[in-house]
Amino acid sequence: MIEPLLAAAAHPLATVNAVLNAVAAVLLVTGWACIRRGRVGAHRAAMVAAFVVSSVFLVSYLTRYAIEGTHRFAGPDSVRPLYLGILATHVPLAAVVPVLALRMFFLAWKRRFDAHRRLGRITLPIWLYVSVTGVLIYLMLYHWFPGP
Repeated sequence: MIEPLLAAAAHPLATVNAVLNAVAAVLLVTGWACIRRGRVGAHRAAMVAAFVVSSVFLVSYLTRYAIEGTHRFAGPDSVRPLYLGILATHVPLAAVVPVLALRMFFLAWKRRFDAHRRLGRITLPIWLYVSVTGVLIYLMLYHWFPGP
């Protein structure tokens, strides 16, 4: 059975981090939809908001990690390969997202929109994947398989 989103077993910052990841994902999709419709100002606002939310996530994540350390996967052995596969892709891609996002901002600031667009085709799916898998990892660790 799946527990409610705000289960007592989860560290409060872990829940905050999952919410921040979910909000970032919504903002990324919103920013993409806006630029597809030619709404440049709305795109800019959504992407800046996604960057701010992701930055707040990073600070909150590092704080939670300093307080609690790592949280071990307590799920069944049959699910462990799926969890580890998600984690093995999530972690290195999460390390790349800030570099890609900063490059995207630089290219937009310099009005190099062709390069910005090309890099965005790589950055958006990676950033979105990291945000969504961050929520999945949270659910797997704290709600679907919370352990003893």
